[in-house]
Amino acid sequence: MMLSRAKPAVGGDQQQSDKRKKKGKKIPKLEDLLIQRDFTGAITLLEFKRQLGEGDEDSDMWIGYCSFHLGDYKRSMEEYESISKREVCNPDVWVNLACTYFFLGMYKEAEEAATKAPKSRLQNRLLFHLAHKFNDEKKLMNFHQNLQDITDDQLSLASIHYMRSHYQEAIEIYKRILQENREFMALNVYVALCYYKLDYYDVSQEVLAVYLQQIPDSTIALNLKACNHFRLYNGKAAEAELKSLMDNASSSFEFAKELIRHNLDKQDTQP
Repeated sequence: MMLSRAKPAVGGDQQQSDKRKKKGKKIPKLEDLLIQRDFTGAITLLEFKRQLGEGDEDSDMWIGYCSFHLGDYKRSMEEYESISKREVCNPDVWVNLACTYFFLGMYKEAEEAATKAPKSRLQNRLLFHLAHKFNDEKKLMNFHQNLQDITDDQLSLASIHYMRSHYQEAIEIYKRILQENREFMALNVYVALCYYKLDYYDVSQEVLAVYLQQIPDSTIALNLKACNHFRLYNGKAAEAELKSLMDNASSSFEFAKELIRHNLDKQDTQP
């Protein structure tokens, strides 16, 4: 007897069940992905909607935002540049575009874009950092005066203090913010780095240990720990830390690998 292949010989009920399951799967909401900081998932969703012709300016802005937070500043820049060339665009695109230029080292372009943006705290912080890059003390003080006693502005001020070698001032800001926001664990690494710069290597280790208890595989923190070991003990102790870190570092942290290689090379040149 010949079996017809017009319908499946078996499994009809199973196929219907599978279809119902697929229909029951919910597409994640963009808001949920952003709250979870799943920027890769958010971009995937936004690009899918763009392919379906459901994209709009907000979607393009979010792709730029997510790309920026993934460290893909070039992709983010391209998205924002495309939006900025439209006849009518969201004015916030200019400060976002300026931020991508800043992280790409395109400081002149960053300043030009930032001046086209509406006044905002983000714009002021960016221009504050640009004034530091241009070594323009007058502008630096002007933007400094516009900073407010809010976390984002104070973190920006602390970073400028650090870059100007005012490590104690940076520490005071970081500690104050930590007292008010215990969940900002990464600030312990910043404090530890400031103490390292002040040659307080043992204090740096103590502060760093607080962070490493929570995030034991942090590349930046472990690299700083190795640097402290080098100063406190000897080159061999530091080398062991760095080589172990190098073996475990993920491929997504190429910048960190370069930093580790640099430190290992420095160790090899020590007497």
